Amino acid sequence: MLGKGPEPVENTESAFQEQMVQLVRSLGLHKPDETPCGQPVSIGEAHALLEIGREPGMTQNGLAARLRLEKSTVSRIAGMLERRGWVRRVRDERDARFVRLHHTRRGITANANIAASRRAKFDRIFGAIPADRRGGVAEALSLLLEVTRAN
Repeated sequence: MLGKGPEPVENTESAFQEQMVQLVRSLGLHKPDETPCGQPVSIGEAHALLEIGREPGMTQNGLAARLRLEKSTVSRIAGMLERRGWVRRVRDERDARFVRLHHTRRGITANANIAASRRAKFDRIFGAIPADRRGGVAEALSLLLEVTRAN
């Protein structure tokens, strides 16, 4: 908890684990068919749309690496996005082994709507953190990201 002093060492690990579980739940990350910002799309699909928007024409393999997902999982996500009419999958002209991903017009709109919801949600969360503590929270999140990526 913010503002509390250090916990006894024997409780620190279990408290951290419980806080992470509560963070996952409070963000709605345990809901398979909805983003934390309340959009009716899976988190995987939302993240795929985001990354395809950042790098139009990226390969499915590139998306798998960026999202840290198995190639088969990304293939399923790309198929779902294609069925929704949000993404076009196109074989690479130079190397047919690669499939490139492009937003459709509907995909651009869906990505923009999800981004706006995400921005509003996280602006509310960040705004609720006392201004004098925001730097510390950002620093702690940076460290947590560093450690989770390494482990």
